[in-house]
Amino acid sequence: MGHSHGSVGHIELLSLYSASCMLFRFKNCIVFGYSSDMVQFWLFYRIADAEENLGESEVREAHLAKSLFYIRIGDKDKALEQLKVTEGKTVAVGQRMDLVFYTLQLGFFYMDFDLISKSIDKANNLFEEGGDWERKNRLKVYEGLYCMSTRNFKKAADLFLDSISTFTTYELFPYDTFIFYTVLTSIISLDRVSLKQKVVDAPEILTVIGKIPHLSEFLNSLYDCQYKSFFSAFAGLTEQIKLDRYLHPHFRYYMREVRTVVYSQFLESYKSVTIEAMAKAFGVTLEFIDLELSRFIAAGKLHCKIDKVAGVLETNRPDAKNALYQATIKQGDFLLNRIQKLSRVIDL
Repeated sequence: MGHSHGSVGHIELLSLYSASCMLFRFKNCIVFGYSSDMVQFWLFYRIADAEENLGESEVREAHLAKSLFYIRIGDKDKALEQLKVTEGKTVAVGQRMDLVFYTLQLGFFYMDFDLISKSIDKANNLFEEGGDWERKNRLKVYEGLYCMSTRNFKKAADLFLDSISTFTTYELFPYDTFIFYTVLTSIISLDRVSLKQKVVDAPEILTVIGKIPHLSEFLNSLYDCQYKSFFSAFAGLTEQIKLDRYLHPHFRYYMREVRTVVYSQFLESYKSVTIEAMAKAFGVTLEFIDLELSRFIAAGKLHCKIDKVAGVLETNRPDAKNALYQATIKQGDFLLNRIQKLSRVIDL
């Protein structure tokens, strides 16, 4: 099989070409005189040759090559089937983990959340058997992307923030995109103190945030309470969020969550404030802010009420200390009742 090494370059190019054919819906792609069938025949031959003449690791490599070929041409079913065969020939935890990463890539390509969820569980179980930190850190990014894609922004932000200094998952997206996701998920998930500490002042974020249009202004104007700048940066980012394949399905939800955060932050500083002052602070019309606030109050997102006659907003947010005090009293009463019942049983 002396010619096999020379063929690998052709196979690589054919795989890339086939992937392009799949994306652009070209039929019967043939390149360098090789059809897809010929490549499959070559891979079949490579497996047969390895099984007959070589060792276990070469057999595994040949099966893996076949799996990767199906992944690259976008044949999901055959790829999953072949990955299962390859897994049966794989002993090392690290290599089994890599097979899970290939499955996850397929899952994200097809947005198959059931496959992604099962693969993440499988990966976490594998880590209980061992596994290195580099792969563990990569899994955090995959899991973070899954959480973000299924609207669990809080968990996504935690996983992304954990991976900021160890990011190597370039097969999913570049680092700039990763920072874009990290900032967007953090803004609606973290309190002000955590946002400052983990995001606003994070050196890893500071080095790239300037490369992403509007993102720095979006983050810093929110933290610095510059609401007019915040709204203009927010408007600039909407197109990017809308066009993102993972965020697009949650576009409206995300826009609402961001506005909840920013309106709540503004109102926290006041016991009461005129609607006019708020409209001015955000650089919007009275009608717009009136309609926005009415919607958010009705949905239970904002703790305040509108006095239409006076044109004033009065905040009635629940006092955290007061709520805690009430809960403690309730639990105390419950405990006293339990003790009294217990003492009666003991007396008997």
